[in-house]
Amino acid sequence: MNEYEKKLKKFLQENNVKGEHLHFENSVHTVEDACREVNAQPDDFVKTICMIANDGKVIGALVLGSHRASTERVASVLKIERPHVATPEQALKKTGYLVGGTPPFGYEATFLIDPKVMEKDIVYVGGGTPNALVKISPEEVQRIDHGIIARISK
Repeated sequence: MNEYEKKLKKFLQENNVKGEHLHFENSVHTVEDACREVNAQPDDFVKTICMIANDGKVIGALVLGSHRASTERVASVLKIERPHVATPEQALKKTGYLVGGTPPFGYEATFLIDPKVMEKDIVYVGGGTPNALVKISPEEVQRIDHGIIARISK
């Protein structure tokens, strides 16, 4: 387990998060890889798409594994100019986590949660690295990140 996973596990513990941190030998960077590792379907996973607003603020867009986040819809919800999807370098600098393992909490951002995410009982989210996930309820994610529920998927 590396520094990113340790940092996330510390956050989970300090904030009494009801979720299970899982580490894998194989990569779970893509939804397809994650499906194989935990024997689940694409929509059992929630992707956190890191976006950057024109003022430099971070937006975490949470969508189901088979969906894509719309920068146009994110802009409309937040009443801002259209943000851009962060590069891997920007995402690491702004969130403190690697792309492919970015959790939907644990850093300063505005979080938007697509309503389809909230229909699930349990989901898997980024666990800090491309080799880790957190098994958690969508309600717990929203509690922790104070997410705004809004349609942001394409």
